[in-house]
Amino acid sequence: MPATLRHFAINAHDVPRAKSFYEQVFGWTFTPWGPPGFYQTRSAGHGFVGALQGRRDIGGKTMPGTEISFGVEDNKSTIAAIEDHGGQVIMQPFRIDGVGELIFFQDTEGNIAGAMQYERDQW
Repeated sequence: MPATLRHFAINAHDVPRAKSFYEQVFGWTFTPWGPPGFYQTRSAGHGFVGALQGRRDIGGKTMPGTEISFGVEDNKSTIAAIEDHGGQVIMQPFRIDGVGELIFFQDTEGNIAGAMQYERDQW
């Protein structure tokens, strides 16, 4: 089954300022979720879950302004495919309780994205 674009995150140096911007410009609403300074929005489009969070480094790479994550059926197979086709896994599987297992990878062009093996379909 093809991977599905399921999640995006906007990384910010100043999360409160960015939150205000997206609320005012696009009318999005945000709910605190997870660690301090991490917000979630479900008002960006049907089937999408968005995040607003502080910019961070993963695997020695600074995360871009906007990142995307794909929903996959099996992270082990996805990791193998990434590596077999010239990509690099920059964050090994990380379990998010109640959500699933997340990896981050860099593609052959230097783009960084995530792949999440979700626990349940409603995500």
